[in-house]
Amino acid sequence: MSLIGEILPVTNIVLDLNVSSKKRLFEEASQLLQQQAGLQQEAVFECLFAREKLGSTALGKGVAIPHGRTNVVKEAIGAFIRLQTPIPFDAPDEQPVNLIFILLVPENASTQHLNVLSDLAGKFSQKAVRNALLNATSAEAIRDILSAE
Repeated sequence: MSLIGEILPVTNIVLDLNVSSKKRLFEEASQLLQQQAGLQQEAVFECLFAREKLGSTALGKGVAIPHGRTNVVKEAIGAFIRLQTPIPFDAPDEQPVNLIFILLVPENASTQHLNVLSDLAGKFSQKAVRNALLNATSAEAIRDILSAE
């Protein structure tokens, strides 16, 4: 199984979430990770929001990878959210975002952090992968797409 598959349980995948801003997205993602992984909701939100203040985590082409290092996780964990309607994300191409992969890693996990980000960026750079994610009808299908080697 790929590195992404190892950190992305099906329960951490949400399809067609309806939010209108980054803040609301981070609130929903924090709530999801609290419910599914038992993480402290406020700490997750603060981690994501603090990283975003340093610069947008949007890659362009409708994709963002909000991420951060935090002491609330013992090992890397991911969540994938597809939005019902794209939202502004200060992307380099100025396009709104609707495919979001949230990544949290332990504070001392720099190599794993970079490997996962690199793997994700490679997948999201492929138009076929983005289209498959947009057209997938189940969390299982999303996980299969993102886990493919």
